[in-house]
Amino acid sequence: MDDASPYVPCMLAPLKLPPHAMTVAEFLEWNPDGGGVWQLRDGEPEMMAPASDAHGSIQSELGRLIGNHLLASGGPCRVVTAPGVVPPVRPDHTMLVPDLAVTCTPPAGHAIAEPLVLIEILSPSNAAKTRANVAAYKTIPSVMEILVLNSTRVLAELLRRASDGSWPLQPDYIEARNDLRLPSIGFAVPLGHAYRTTGLSQVAN
Repeated sequence: MDDASPYVPCMLAPLKLPPHAMTVAEFLEWNPDGGGVWQLRDGEPEMMAPASDAHGSIQSELGRLIGNHLLASGGPCRVVTAPGVVPPVRPDHTMLVPDLAVTCTPPAGHAIAEPLVLIEILSPSNAAKTRANVAAYKTIPSVMEILVLNSTRVLAELLRRASDGSWPLQPDYIEARNDLRLPSIGFAVPLGHAYRTTGLSQVAN
C-alpha cells in the first residue's frame, strides 16, 4: 500500500447572492464568482443555463439570416445577440436578456432602446423563465413581434401586436413547412432555414 494522500472530492462554494434586491445599476456593477450569463428580474439575479448545441445553433443561424436581410434592406435596423432589455414595470430593478433582438436605434449602453422584435429560444431547462420573459416583453411599447422557437423540434410561436396595441391571447404556431414572417422588418424565410445547422429531422433544405 502506497502512502499517497487519499482523494478528497473538491466541494464548490455556494454562489453568494447580494443580501438585498438589486437595482439595474448595481446589477451592471456586480461581478458574480464563476461568471456566466445573468439577467435581473424584479431585483433578483437569475443565472441562465448554458445553451444547448441546438439552442446556440438556432440563435446564431437566425441571427445571421436576419442580419443579412437587414444589411440588404439598408437603413438603421440591426440584430443584437443577448442584449439587455428593460421592461417599463420596475425598470430600475429589471433587465432581461432575450436570445436575439432587433432595434432601429443606435447602440447606447448596456440595454437596447426601443426593441422592435424580441426572440427567445425555448429549451426544456429554461421554459418557465422564457415564458415569464415573454409576458414582460409585451409591456414594452416599441415591441411589435415576439418570436419563440422550440429547440427540440422545428416549431415556432409568434405573437404580433395588433394595430390597437393589444396582443393576441394565443400565438400563431409556425411549423417546418411554413414561412416565418416578421412584417415589422419585412423579413420572411422558411422556418426550417433557422434550424439548418441543428440536425433536426424535419429541417428544410
